[in-house]
Amino acid sequence: MSDDARPRPVTRADVARYAGVSTAVVSYVLNDGPKAVAPLTKERVLDAVRVLGYRPNLAARALSKGQADMLGLLVNDNRNPFFAELCHALDQASADRSRQLLIVNSDRRQAPTSEQIRDLASRQISGLIIASVLTAGEQALIERLGIPSVMIGQFGETDGLSGVGVDFAAGARMGVEHLIGHGYTDIAFIGSAARYDPRERGWQEALGDAHLTPGALVHTTFSYQGGYDAGRRLVERGTLPRAVLAASDQIAVGLLTALREGGVRVPEDVAIVSFDGTASVDFVWPRMTTVVQPLEQMAETAIRAVLDPDSVPRYVEFATQLRVRESCGCTADD
Repeated sequence: MSDDARPRPVTRADVARYAGVSTAVVSYVLNDGPKAVAPLTKERVLDAVRVLGYRPNLAARALSKGQADMLGLLVNDNRNPFFAELCHALDQASADRSRQLLIVNSDRRQAPTSEQIRDLASRQISGLIIASVLTAGEQALIERLGIPSVMIGQFGETDGLSGVGVDFAAGARMGVEHLIGHGYTDIAFIGSAARYDPRERGWQEALGDAHLTPGALVHTTFSYQGGYDAGRRLVERGTLPRAVLAASDQIAVGLLTALREGGVRVPEDVAIVSFDGTASVDFVWPRMTTVVQPLEQMAETAIRAVLDPDSVPRYVEFATQLRVRESCGCTADD
């Protein structure tokens, strides 16, 4: 069937004509107000809805009552275990507030991020959570659209938008201090050079406070492949650090594989501490000691920030915790 031959959707105007009332009366019946409708008139409208098979635009209907029930989430890549767990936590927090979550990956090549933002806005979302890096133009677009928005997982405050995050530098210091506590003095850092990362600063500060010289600094991508490539570079250069702080769990898992391939034992030859605290690093061997971001608390705060902005400070920063496993040199008894 051609597009021209397809029946067009039934509209509110069609219902009004069939029932012999105005479109405003149809709206009052379907939205249960704000004005009362006589019982016989209401029955005529509902009968027209049944006969014509009218399906109201639920998003617009909710918006007209100030009760839009859909939130948008712009995430960098939900294949990443950290973002996958963050999406799950945000979805649960949204459901707890009787909201639905529409998730869009900002790394899709088919459409620029600005177009994805406009698409989300067209779906009448009542709030937007951003787990991705925005350009100045994309941020300005969000502000122009007037959608209540919050950044999550960012490195500190973002001018013009609310934010929820962790103290990345303090978390990195915690991880490095744990490695120093084992007696390791040559501690490397593997992270990304794509943008400023306070985890790198925390690594440097912890070593400086202990009067230790920073070990190798390896920049790579935030991915399994990035961690693997960094590990291969460490193995091939012939001089391995005694320990490594990896800026993400993905990097740590890729690093672990590369070290294993190179005949390097973890933690006997190289100890590792990772960052994020996803479940994925509890299912490698050795299990990964990791700096944990409190995703459930972050997600609940982010949802509150878009639904009730006055109840949440403009920027909320959470502390991280160290989850100790075997990759650092600790044992199960420890």
